[in-house]
Amino acid sequence: MRDPLPGGVGLSRLCVYDTVTPDGLPGGTPHLHLCCSEAYVVVKGTGAVQTLSGQGFAEHALKPGTVLWFTPGTVHRLINHGDLDIVVVMSNSGLPEAGDAVLTFPREIIDDPDRYAVEATLPNGGAPGTDVTTAYRRRDLAIEGFQTLRAAVERNGPRALAEFHAAAAALKRPLLDHWRNRWEDGAFRAAQTTGVHLDALARGDATHLASARVAALPEPSERGRLGMCGLLDTYVPGP
Repeated sequence: MRDPLPGGVGLSRLCVYDTVTPDGLPGGTPHLHLCCSEAYVVVKGTGAVQTLSGQGFAEHALKPGTVLWFTPGTVHRLINHGDLDIVVVMSNSGLPEAGDAVLTFPREIIDDPDRYAVEATLPNGGAPGTDVTTAYRRRDLAIEGFQTLRAAVERNGPRALAEFHAAAAALKRPLLDHWRNRWEDGAFRAAQTTGVHLDALARGDATHLASARVAALPEPSERGRLGMCGLLDTYVPGP
């Protein structure tokens, strides 16, 4: 077993979808995270990310060298203006893969857990080789709901997101115990370990430094998984 990534984060390389969505913009699937912050480090290409948050609607330009990050509850939608390639850093490493995302499907789907599961789930979990048109279909359905949310926010302000946030939280409530276990074994344990080290150093005890070690992943753990926003190369420091 390799050591976890620093701070218990998750890391992936994202090649953003470049096909056109129903509103004429090429890019990914709008969604939000319930517990995880997310950061983008742009390594190639240009694009933008549209967000709905407590700050209202905004569009942020992306170019090589840009770092952009946002907190849980931010609805985000990536737009690809050409060859957009991003390194994605997620808090709470395992939670996004464990379902910590809600796609902005129309409300009648969000309010129906069985229908949401059908619409959100890709064949074979989106494993490499899966027909990409299934991801496009899912994305385009989420664009429909995103347009409704955006119009509501532009009309009534950020408070228009409250009902969607509540519905998203209700949809994922059955997973909370599972998420808590992942968090305790990941980011929480990493933070606790830092506390243990600080206490030891305050006592003049540096013996933990003797167990220093190096870990490496020479290549992604998996290439080409269909993600919400594009093709994912994932880095998983597992066994």
